[in-house]
Amino acid sequence: MTQLKPIIAIDGPAGSGKSTIAKRIAKKCDLFYIDTGAMYRALALKAKHLGIDPENNVAIVKISKNINIELKYEAASSKLTVFLDGKDVSEEIRKPSITEHVSTIAKIKEVREQMVLLQRKMAEGKNAILEGRDITTVVFPDAYKKFYLDADPEERIKRRFLELKDKKIAVDEAIVQKDITFRDKTDSTREHAPLKRAQDAIYIDTTHLSIDEVVCRVLKEIQKKP
Repeated sequence: MTQLKPIIAIDGPAGSGKSTIAKRIAKKCDLFYIDTGAMYRALALKAKHLGIDPENNVAIVKISKNINIELKYEAASSKLTVFLDGKDVSEEIRKPSITEHVSTIAKIKEVREQMVLLQRKMAEGKNAILEGRDITTVVFPDAYKKFYLDADPEERIKRRFLELKDKKIAVDEAIVQKDITFRDKTDSTREHAPLKRAQDAIYIDTTHLSIDEVVCRVLKEIQKKP
């Protein structure tokens, strides 16, 4: 793995605050932000467009090898734009109809291997911050700093529900609870690259912390000498 510049890696379950914190840190530290979950969402969206069943592993692997995903992050506005085959799909990939299939697709071994290659390529030669499920354990196990963000399930469900509501996406809180529960189980028990805390990752429980408090904690750790 060729990577000459520092990498900040963040893992954790859905709703733990990974994206929000990673964006804030990217802005403060002038880092290239990579939302790896958005990449799996883009793949799920392409499968939907092509009418491919998420359970069809062979077909999903095939399109994962011929997919064009680009991430453009604007630090000033903390806006991440996701391009799938040249088209902006930033909003479409966040819809519940896509979310419900992400974990199913993400557990496919060959898909994860392909995505890891893309993620490493995106970060190559850059000062970058990546967040996802296996960044500290698989994608960049030798990252300069590694973090694992967590929060109580109830809090994570509440956060995700309010996030979708803020984006004007109509969804019932019971549906969000079902999705979070399903993703927690699928992500942590999948055979290949399951979600788990790296032994040397700094653990932060964000349940009762504000965004600013978590950002401050992460910044202090980044500024410490390894």
